[in-house]
Amino acid sequence: MKALVLEKPGQASVQDIREPKVADPEILLKVRMVGLCGTDLSSFRGTNPLVSFPRIPGHEVCATVVQGDGIDTILGVGTDVAVCPYKSCGKCASCLRGRLNACQFNETLGVQRDGALTEFIAVPREKLFPAKLTTKELCLVEPLAVAFHAVARGKVTVNDTVAIFGCGGVGLGIVAAANFFGARTICVDVSDEKLEVARLAGGTHTIISMREPLHDRMLQMTKGGPDVVIEAVGSPATFRAAVEEVSFSGRAVYLGYAKEPVSYETKLVVQKELDVVGSRNATPQDFRDAIRLLESGRFPIDRAVNLIVPLEEAANALRSWSENPARFQKILVSLD
Repeated sequence: MKALVLEKPGQASVQDIREPKVADPEILLKVRMVGLCGTDLSSFRGTNPLVSFPRIPGHEVCATVVQGDGIDTILGVGTDVAVCPYKSCGKCASCLRGRLNACQFNETLGVQRDGALTEFIAVPREKLFPAKLTTKELCLVEPLAVAFHAVARGKVTVNDTVAIFGCGGVGLGIVAAANFFGARTICVDVSDEKLEVARLAGGTHTIISMREPLHDRMLQMTKGGPDVVIEAVGSPATFRAAVEEVSFSGRAVYLGYAKEPVSYETKLVVQKELDVVGSRNATPQDFRDAIRLLESGRFPIDRAVNLIVPLEEAANALRSWSENPARFQKILVSLD
């Protein structure tokens, strides 16, 4: 079968590989569509420390069951599913606490192990989420689940004002997830286009941080700052701004990975008595919430995705994205 293989940094090609062997309790899936995210871009560039080469990327997956176990009526042949791409060890401290998404030894499809940018994959049944959605929608379930998890980590309620720093792929999902739970949102980005799409996803207010004073605008929109700030950029400036702008006794959620050490006034954490938490991957409930959002029709899918390519053109799409990252919002690879 065909697969996209990252051979070395900056080099990828479609190659022939062996079809997967199916072992109980796995189910054989025909991959229909795979989304590319920032993780895949850093893997292609060779800057993802968790990836070794060669590697088949792909963890945002829409697939169809082609071989079930003959018993499971929910996951029968022909059922379309989204895939949870995480594999936990079941033995580390996080797993023993029931937080499998934060497993110390987690292996994600396309990162620590070969992923889904191939024709067939075998996946344990508990990792599958059936839904009556389009292939494009099912492909967005996993990144939206990551967004819902960040909102859950921030304990967002209908009474909260939530500031989202970065309205790209996952950040856009966070805007939609916070809005889905009834929160008021402040969307912060440097891109007019991303903020326009963020409004379509339910953004209440927008701040173009390259042209507007962030602190002053925050105070105009809130009483002492937002209740929750979710950082989805991964830059030292936004890491610092999260604790600077959030209200006293507020919550700061870090989702982005900073590429360098970050220093800031730790006294703000104490003086404001902040809850500062990280957010990693997603739980089964987050996947179910993402599906509910998509079923509601409240996510601007056509504006969130700006390129769909066949498998044969995936390597060129990655190369173009790497050369001009601002040009693309979301890339999907079709294997139909």
